[in-house]
Amino acid sequence: MMPAVNPDILVWARETAGLTLQDAVAKVGIRGARGLGAIDRLTALERGDEEPTRPVLVKMARQYRRPLLAFYLAAPPRPDEHGADFRTLPGTRTSEQGALIAALVRNLRSRQEMARAALEAEDEADPLPFVGVLLDPGDLETQTGSLRRVLRHNAEAARLTQRALREIARVLGDDLNAAAYHAQPNAEEAFRLLRSRTERAGAFVLLQGDLGSHHTALDPEVFRGFVIADDVAPFVVINDNDSRSARSFTLLHELTHLLLGQTGFAGVVSETEVEEFCNRVAAEWLLPRWALDRVEIGRGRDFADQKQRIGAFARKSNLSRTMVAYRLLRANRLERSTFEQLRAEFREEWKRVRDLRRTKQRESEGGPDYYAVRRHRVGQGLLTFARRLVGSGALSTTKAARILGVKPPHVGKMLRPARGR
Repeated sequence: MMPAVNPDILVWARETAGLTLQDAVAKVGIRGARGLGAIDRLTALERGDEEPTRPVLVKMARQYRRPLLAFYLAAPPRPDEHGADFRTLPGTRTSEQGALIAALVRNLRSRQEMARAALEAEDEADPLPFVGVLLDPGDLETQTGSLRRVLRHNAEAARLTQRALREIARVLGDDLNAAAYHAQPNAEEAFRLLRSRTERAGAFVLLQGDLGSHHTALDPEVFRGFVIADDVAPFVVINDNDSRSARSFTLLHELTHLLLGQTGFAGVVSETEVEEFCNRVAAEWLLPRWALDRVEIGRGRDFADQKQRIGAFARKSNLSRTMVAYRLLRANRLERSTFEQLRAEFREEWKRVRDLRRTKQRESEGGPDYYAVRRHRVGQGLLTFARRLVGSGALSTTKAARILGVKPPHVGKMLRPARGR
């Protein structure tokens, strides 16, 4: 027999899902009965005056995005520790968005922990040398304090930036540099190259910006990426609702966090020294100082001319226009007010293009192959890992499904090599 449900769990599950009482009764489908209105009935359940039936708990689990067993915990768990806020754009996060992000992080943490456990079971849990390589051994609080002190001194911060760039070269390979990146035929291929090299080094790079449906899609203004800086099975997660040209910057930003050995989550705007450092490393890798002259821009130029030149250079170099403008700002070649105006206009233009593309996709017949989309989002690193362990019998289909984020019947087709490989 299952234990009785602690009413505090019902309150915790609803509130962490970002739902008011009114929202919850509508989503769960609670109706008035026995002289009580729907909200009064839910309030009675949350006070412990009534015991929820199993069908109600099943609906709550689905709508609150919690496993059913969570409702039988003795007490609400501690709040999730997401870590520092990493990659984000300006914007306001609603309680519903916060709940979706929390659910997304729980999902990815669970998958990452299972991947690590599978490697440990096979005696393949060898620590990756680049995770945490930039910080001296010690507890996280001491490391973070020391890092912030370093970053407050320009000379020391510059030396650490150069060291981070050297470590990224070791991870990606010396032959993959800014020139090679810029030479790729388009932003998608350029990102694919960065992603494959990062996965080759041992990190898993996933594209995920929702919980499995477009109804739960998270805008990049809410988060762009987060990283689980495990030293055996690190996960880098990039919001695939973001522009293709911006994903490379996010990947390099999160790779820098791996070098720092810091797990973190992008949820709200953060301007800490560590975030500025990761931005600086990513920007300097993608657009080194020697390449800035190719933009042919400087202070005092006409705004429309600046915008046109930045846009043309960004497209040719597979870069985000905002990133190019940010780099010019850091190099004192753009005024802050000009940068802010450019960033706002670039963002609005991208939104219009994105919305138009989505409309065309909805109106067109058919769509991309389900498995091709899922494979692209999961990444070759995780697919190769699952294919190898399932093939050897070390990983069950059920566990592989959970790690890949699909249902068990889909595992076979997910792991089938794509055509042309």
